[in-house]
Amino acid sequence: MPKPIENQLLDNRWNAEIAAGMSESELLLYRSNILGSDKRVTNYGGGNTSAKVMETDPLTGKQVEVLWVKGSGGDIGSIKMDGFATLYMDKLEALKPLYRGVDFEDEMVGYLPHCTFNLNSRAASIDTPLHAYVPRKHVDHVHADAIIAIAASKNSRQLTAEIFGDKIGWLPWKKPGFELGLWLGKFCEENPDADGVVLESHGLFTWGDTAKSCYDMTIDVINRATAWLEAKTAGIAAFGGAQHESLPAGARRAVAARLMPVIRGLVSGQQHMVGHFNDSDTVLEFVNARNMRPLAALGTSCPDHFLRTKICPLVVDFEPQTNNIDAVLDGLPQQVADYRDNYAAYYNRCKHGNSPALRDPNAVVYLVPGVGMLTFAKDKATARISGEFYVNAINVMRGASAVSDYVGLPEQEAFDIEYWLLEEAKLQRMPRPKSLAGRVALVTGGAGGIGAATAARYLAEGACVMLADINEDSLKTAAETLTARFGADVLRTVVMNVTDEDAVAAAYAHTAVEFGGVDILVSNAGIASSAPVEETTLALWNKNMSILSTGYFLVSREAFKMMRVQKMGGAVIFVASKNGLAASPNASAYCTAKASEIHLARCLALEGAEAGIRVNVVNPDAVLRGSKIWEGEWLDQRAGTYGTDKDGLEEMYRQRSLLKRSVFPEDIAEAAYFLAADSSSKSTGNIINVDAGNVQAFTR
Repeated sequence: MPKPIENQLLDNRWNAEIAAGMSESELLLYRSNILGSDKRVTNYGGGNTSAKVMETDPLTGKQVEVLWVKGSGGDIGSIKMDGFATLYMDKLEALKPLYRGVDFEDEMVGYLPHCTFNLNSRAASIDTPLHAYVPRKHVDHVHADAIIAIAASKNSRQLTAEIFGDKIGWLPWKKPGFELGLWLGKFCEENPDADGVVLESHGLFTWGDTAKSCYDMTIDVINRATAWLEAKTAGIAAFGGAQHESLPAGARRAVAARLMPVIRGLVSGQQHMVGHFNDSDTVLEFVNARNMRPLAALGTSCPDHFLRTKICPLVVDFEPQTNNIDAVLDGLPQQVADYRDNYAAYYNRCKHGNSPALRDPNAVVYLVPGVGMLTFAKDKATARISGEFYVNAINVMRGASAVSDYVGLPEQEAFDIEYWLLEEAKLQRMPRPKSLAGRVALVTGGAGGIGAATAARYLAEGACVMLADINEDSLKTAAETLTARFGADVLRTVVMNVTDEDAVAAAYAHTAVEFGGVDILVSNAGIASSAPVEETTLALWNKNMSILSTGYFLVSREAFKMMRVQKMGGAVIFVASKNGLAASPNASAYCTAKASEIHLARCLALEGAEAGIRVNVVNPDAVLRGSKIWEGEWLDQRAGTYGTDKDGLEEMYRQRSLLKRSVFPEDIAEAAYFLAADSSSKSTGNIINVDAGNVQAFTR
């Protein structure tokens, strides 16, 4: 059996050829990126790196020492040169006499902008003093799981000495800030031969005289801790051994698909939340373990882990041996309510006179025995990253509980991190959420022009999109284009035939697992056919009805089911046609099916209103460019009906419109966005014609 990845030693990724000829600041960037490229070194957004570099002062022209350090909000794995703050070292040293003691250390952050070198707009982080006052040219601070496993052990000081001797020191827990920076400086003065220090419950600091020696030291220290842990834990059952067995993969996803819309509905009171599911081997080992519940109750240790995962997770009362999912669903509202009450009690026990108000009291992490881990956050990336942080915490707990007793952050310390006034200030500076932030949309016919354009419009407004289509190749192409624009987190695909009842249900289950549920359905899948009535075969008639009427019914029915479970309302948008209102010659099957769509929408608007589910229709006309229905015989057929050719058909459609304008997929997408957004929150049962004006299609 291969080693678990967390027990594998790190590779030294330093490439001398790549590094040759780099400046000190470029070497810092290179070092940072290769450290951050392996999440076993440090978590996303966690840790920081620095270098003290001689630079030319733009005012005096003289050489001055400048601290380059990862700026606030950055990630060392993906950071660029503009992600580093730059500060005069002499001004940072001048801050020391201004320090009034630990009760006032937060005010020191306000002085950091006065130390800025060369008008750099990148804000310095709270960790700046931790690097500034270490008297070495290059400093790394990382949150490697193997190190934190030592740091979060009950006897972490003794274990640190046992593993590293006097080459790596130890400091007790201290919240990051000016005081800890002074502690690090004092440690270096008293231990000039030390190569770094383990911070209790937090992580690792290492340093060196060159970028390479600093990098080498970081990798070496982590590997020494990893090897020591592997040796000490060999043959020891993790977390007290297994209590449950995992369900098969398909069954795990089926349970998650039932749980996630319910949880999402319960926790989306203040804003729409997006879910993420993780059933990796690491997660399953933990959720199935005998000691999972007591360990989970202790919460996480590293401040970065804690900020992303809350004081502790919620353990769902699922029993994989009996698959008691119905009972769990019945009990979830009370479980969630109890968690909120406990969180509020924690807030009230720990709050200070100037603490920020109580934030969202819902759990972020949900542990499900036999199934995996669910995480919920304001967007997909945050939900995913929160899950990654808890995996880091699992690895820490595995090591610490095997060699000692695992120790989480003390409750008051955890609170002081979570409700730190500086953290609150950072939250207040965050940009206002986009109009569809936290919303999840399922778009059928997603590979076509209108479907892809609608998906792009939603993604641009912060939504997550499940792109559904029957054509797998076209779906892949559309997804690649959208992912390149909006990133991989926010888009998923599913091959789905809207006429297949089981396939439709499976697509919604897939959406629930990937994003937590559904808020918006855009029913857009379609075909087009043209034939005189006497030449319209029963097969052609049935095909139109199956896709354009029955298909719209099936996807809407499943949307209603999920939206009612979530109890958050929702929006259903039918992309119908002008032909649903205005008859056209030689298209009886198509026109009749489209009319059926429109009337179905009216019926659904009646049924959905009490649940806050709005149902509206967009009626396009003559969307020739970008729409897949014109790629087959339909173009030739309609051209023949009107006695023109392919080239003349678009001009004919344009001229017959009142506005004499062409209609494009993006125009339909704009209407679909309006009907999904809060700006149309008081509209249901309506039709928006996007046809450049067709008098026959005026709604009556």
